[in-house]
Amino acid sequence: MKELIRYLLENMYLDFQGEISLDTIRQFLRNDDGRDSKALLQKLIDDRGPDELLIALADCLKEHLRTGITEQVVREQLATYSES
Repeated sequence: MKELIRYLLENMYLDFQGEISLDTIRQFLRNDDGRDSKALLQKLIDDRGPDELLIALADCLKEHLRTGITEQVVREQLATYSES
């Protein structure tokens, strides 16, 4: 059973439902003038959209499936992405 669980956890993938555009993200961040949101928005503009963000975020969050994906974990991953 342990090997099956390990296999399932290692091969599980995370995906995001629906479409999200740069304009949608701007709307979410419109009232947030914090440094992190500005850095993320600039990174998304440089990357010409959120596609790379969503792939990187899903890949990084996969590591947290065992311990839990919390708002803090997502915030940390977004900050890491925007600084890369």
